[in-house]
Parts: sequence; structure tokens; C-alpha cells
Amino acid sequence: MNLPLIKKLKIGVLASGSGTNLQAIIDACINNAIDAEVKIVISDVSTASALERAKKAQVPTAYHKRSSYPTKQAYEQAIIGDLKKHDVELVCLAGYMRLVGKDFLDAFPHRVINIHPALLPSFPGLDAQEQALEYGVKITGCTVHFVDEQTDNGPIILQAAVSIIEDDTVETLRQRILQEEHKIYPQTIQLFAEGRLTIEGRRVRIKTNPKSQ
Repeated sequence: MNLPLIKKLKIGVLASGSGTNLQAIIDACINNAIDAEVKIVISDVSTASALERAKKAQVPTAYHKRSSYPTKQAYEQAIIGDLKKHDVELVCLAGYMRLVGKDFLDAFPHRVINIHPALLPSFPGLDAQEQALEYGVKITGCTVHFVDEQTDNGPIILQAAVSIIEDDTVETLRQRILQEEHKIYPQTIQLFAEGRLTIEGRRVRIKTNPKSQ
């Protein structure tokens, strides 16, 4: 009996650092945990470990140095070109330390997502774990959201809560949040692949999976 082929969602990942979320996505793809494949990984940092992770997984990579381009628009057009060349359908920001611009978002409307190590709208921007500890909250976590032109502002797709314990440091908290990030980022990609996400203003509605009924 011939089984039907499952269309794989084509992903492009932008990363500036170690790439642990990239690795979680790659592993989920390889293990067929999600109906997706990483087609290209792009970084603005030549020494980013994310590039090495991609190469190890035999995923094409590209490096674009921001200062090599006269404008942000030119820089992003080069990245858009790489993504389009690989027929990318969903762009995943995974520790990408730049705010994407309007041209980029217009090239991939409602198809750019990001993960942030806090329960948005609390603690946007850099050092979210440190912000949470300094504020004294008892629960923080992580958020996957659609990207807009503002920092960590787009409609929220999934969140996971992480309790803060008394002797937490920024690093211990970061590691526990990362464990949850590595779960909900692939889950979000699968929801997108299944066509189950609908944006209504600031709300993202998740449609019931027909397969589960």
C-alpha cells in the first residue's frame, strides 16, 4: 500500500548565536516530529555556532555582514533573496539579534515568527531573564509570536510558563526556559504547517486538528 506524500513546510532560520532553538527545529524535522524541513540558515555573525549546527546537519548556510551593505534595506534584500531562492515558506527567528524591517515583513506576510524568553508582553527586549529576576516575579517563561515592526510585539501564538525558584541565577533560569523553548517552537511550526493558525487582530486562534477528531 502506497502512503501519500506529506508536503514539508520549507523553513528558513535566522540566527545570531549558539542556535539551540535551531537545533531543536532541525532535530524535530529529522525525527519527523514536525512536517517541515530547514532549507537554509542565515546569520549576521560569521562565528555563530548556529552556522556550524546547520552545516553538521547538511543544511545550506549564508552569512551576511550588516556593515557590508550601505543600508538596512539592502542588507535585508540580500537575505530575502537567499530565502526566496530556497522557496522558504516560513521564516523562524532563533536568537536573531536584529529587528526586521517593513520590506522583510512585506516579503513574508504573516510568515515570520520569533521566540522570546519571557511571557510577553512582560520583559520584552534584551536580558529578559535578568529583567524577570530583578522584578521579582514568581513565574516567567517563553513566547512564540508573529513578528511585526516593533520589538517582541506581534500576536502571540504559544507560551510556556516557568516557575522561578529562590536560588535562581540568570543562567539557571535561562537553561530552564530554554527547555520549554525547545518544545514550543517546533510545536508552533507544526501548527503553521497544518494551517491551523488564524490571526484576528492581536489574537491568534488555533483551529482544531481534524486528525485528532
